[in-house]
Amino acid sequence: MSWFQLDPQSVVARAQATGQTVRIAGVGASLLHGIIGFTLLSVAGFAPWAVAGRWFHRNIGEGGLYGTCALVFIGLSGPLLHRLILGPGSLMRFYKLFGIAFAAYSILWIAGWMTLRGHPGSVVGLLAGTAAMGWILAIAFDAPGRTTKIVAALFVLNSIGYFAGGWIEGGVAGVKQLSLFGSVWTKPAQIMLAKLLWGVSYGIGLGAGLGIAFYLCQTETRAALCEIKPNAV
Repeated sequence: MSWFQLDPQSVVARAQATGQTVRIAGVGASLLHGIIGFTLLSVAGFAPWAVAGRWFHRNIGEGGLYGTCALVFIGLSGPLLHRLILGPGSLMRFYKLFGIAFAAYSILWIAGWMTLRGHPGSVVGLLAGTAAMGWILAIAFDAPGRTTKIVAALFVLNSIGYFAGGWIEGGVAGVKQLSLFGSVWTKPAQIMLAKLLWGVSYGIGLGAGLGIAFYLCQTETRAALCEIKPNAV
């Protein structure tokens, strides 16, 4: 039995017990769901830093700021991403699984970043964080044989989104005078926009990684659900 009854046998048993129609998302749908859902989540998660970063630094420190952002990510994740899990009863199971996985990811990323700083800290933090997240997802879905592929997808796509976002943030923040939508932006507003754009890029990257990771985790589950049609479509 896997964590939170996410193994194929448990998912099939729930589907048969409830009689609900189970929609089986393909890789494209899972990828799109991950990108859209996690990008929205990422903008919200980056908001404490973008909107009130100085206040957080002054009152609860850098670690407190990152911890607050992580809580926003976890707290809002369920409504936006729980359908990445196949079968009925996905919302609370997603909250439990993602809460553990993203907490582990966040702790390791923060440790890597605060220890080494700069690009080395970011790379070490991202690698350690996505490795932990990928392992947790694989074990939870009883798919340990796919751990390497899951971690690779998470690390590569997350890194692309993260570093592209940093480049975008630096470019937008560094513009001497930003003019958008027919108006000149104040410097604080410009910096806030730059940080939120980093959130968008990060969200696209890790969202794509999550979409692929959840798809890989549930390969056997999809096959098992297809055998109980017409309840699976």
